[in-house]
Amino acid sequence: MDTALDTQAVFRARHIAKVYRTGEVEVHALRDVDLDINRGEFVVLLGPSGSGKSTLLNILGGLDVPSSGQVLFGEQDLSTAGEAALTAYRRQHVGFVFQFYNLIPSLTVRENVQLVTDIADHPMPVDEAIDRVGLTPRRDHFPAQLSGGEQQRVAIARAIVKRPDVLLCDEPTGALDYQTGKLVLEVIARINEELGTTAIIITHNAAIANMADRVVSLGDGRIQCVETNAHKLTPSELSW
Repeated sequence: MDTALDTQAVFRARHIAKVYRTGEVEVHALRDVDLDINRGEFVVLLGPSGSGKSTLLNILGGLDVPSSGQVLFGEQDLSTAGEAALTAYRRQHVGFVFQFYNLIPSLTVRENVQLVTDIADHPMPVDEAIDRVGLTPRRDHFPAQLSGGEQQRVAIARAIVKRPDVLLCDEPTGALDYQTGKLVLEVIARINEELGTTAIIITHNAAIANMADRVVSLGDGRIQCVETNAHKLTPSELSW
């Protein structure tokens, strides 16, 4: 293995498999997946429903463990970690953004973001996180007073306020219209560039892949190909 690559790798996955069992039925969600992801990279996981994208993201995020194989975050082995270690890993190192925003309706923007700082070791100032997603004028509003795109940007602020090493996004534009989706992608790209946060986005929208450093295409639980973009597009240049 290339040692120069090793020093940069935030994730190293080797021979990852995931099997779900329901009674007598086995579903092979991942099959023999090998993948390195480097620090500061912007990676898109692309593929149809059922291809294994979310399972892979959940394993990288410590929400699930593989049935076999090994996943390293730096030198930490996530594949053999217990629940307490995985909880600590998620709290300290990972920011999650999902398709649905999961904001607390009775709390303002600022209060929703503030919640996360209680479990973070070295959080950024709450107002800085809100400013980074362009919502300073809306920080005292409640979720019901915000558009879908604004709510998703609150979710991103909540994810980044603890200064995570990795930002994991599962279909972050899936519930948004075209223009609003591009605004959300611009925020994620800016966090990746300005803070050096490794960003991994799941999407079934092939156009979004054009803004990534690398595109990992999955199908039937396997990596079909990994492509490097020689020329990355900005979110404003994307069209779908």
